Amino acid sequence: MAYEDKKEVHIEDDDARAASTPGIMRYVLGISLLLAVIAMTIVWIVPAISG
Repeated sequence: MAYEDKKEVHIEDDDARAASTPGIMRYVLGISLLLAVIAMTIVWIVPAISG
């Protein structure tokens, strides 16, 4: 098979994944990060105040 015989195949993202990408994972990751920061702050501040 010669190099000229090869053709590139271009497929849209949604077709290649067989799913849509609504972008909700950004919100899930952002909220999870915020909750983790709040939890770690509470873990750090509560013993400092009470001890």
